[in-house]
Amino acid sequence: MLDASIKIERIRDAAAVIQPVFLHSPQFVCEPLSERLGVTTVLKVETINPIRTFKGRGTDYLLHRLGDVLQGLVCASAGNFGQGMAYACRKRGRRLTVFAARSANPLKVERMRALGARVELQGDDFDQAKDVAKRHATQNGEMYVEDGLLGAIAEGAGTIAVELAEHTEPIDAVFVPLGNGSLVNGMGTWLKHSAPNTRVIAVCAKTAPSMALSWQARKPIAAPSAPSMALSWQARKPIAAPSATIADGIAVRVPITEAVGIMPGTVDEVMLVSDDAMLAAMRALFADAGLVVEPAGAAGVAAIAQRAKEFTGQRVATVLTGGNLTQEQIREWIY
Repeated sequence: MLDASIKIERIRDAAAVIQPVFLHSPQFVCEPLSERLGVTTVLKVETINPIRTFKGRGTDYLLHRLGDVLQGLVCASAGNFGQGMAYACRKRGRRLTVFAARSANPLKVERMRALGARVELQGDDFDQAKDVAKRHATQNGEMYVEDGLLGAIAEGAGTIAVELAEHTEPIDAVFVPLGNGSLVNGMGTWLKHSAPNTRVIAVCAKTAPSMALSWQARKPIAAPSAPSMALSWQARKPIAAPSATIADGIAVRVPITEAVGIMPGTVDEVMLVSDDAMLAAMRALFADAGLVVEPAGAAGVAAIAQRAKEFTGQRVATVLTGGNLTQEQIREWIY
């Protein structure tokens, strides 16, 4: 039975068995961006693959570890994890149902369906969709897969750090977008083993701060978004509303206990960035690297810009975790 533990030897194994299309993504010092930020910045580009996101690493390794489990699979997703699951399940002929919020990115919903997943739109935000997904799995005797909980997903994501650690020059800090925790815990596990002098800095959206608050408290802290608080005040009762952030990939309201528990051993710091900072980072990435990156994917660049004076003269890296934007979002946020 799979659990939340993350092992160095399994990250090594993942680097050998994950479908090659997701491995060895481009990583390079982006000189124009480095000049803009005043910090030598290595970009790890996880948007150039069939699903335009790093999620294919963890989902492919998870399905590898699950082997011949016959029951159908169920997950919840803002869109990128669901695409990863759909791609891995299609490869193996497995049934998959994905639950997403009614406000989910339509491009991501369309792509999940095109990859063979049954997609159900339920709830006002990701966490509400997750609650429905869990009930559905229980009622139908299917296996619920939770991103951020199963160690195999983090171990697959940790292969990004395996590749970064092979960079020719030492990296002083790695800035990692923080959603449910699989990415930062997987990468952090490997970096603490292979490059202990590299700081691991996780990055949350300022208006979806639950994981940052949980890191500070060393226990899960649910953090309603700003709209939730406003609606609750008006109604004089608790009302959940979609996260205020545009970064749907890191818009976590209810943290996963196990992921929070692992973070003290994998993460040195958690910081917050604003939506405006992520938009500026997206535009800079387009101008300086020719890359279309979604808000969550640009969170690390936004964080580097925010901490530029502190890291002047050093070499830092960040993972561009996804590039799934609708044409309308591209027009509104980048052009």
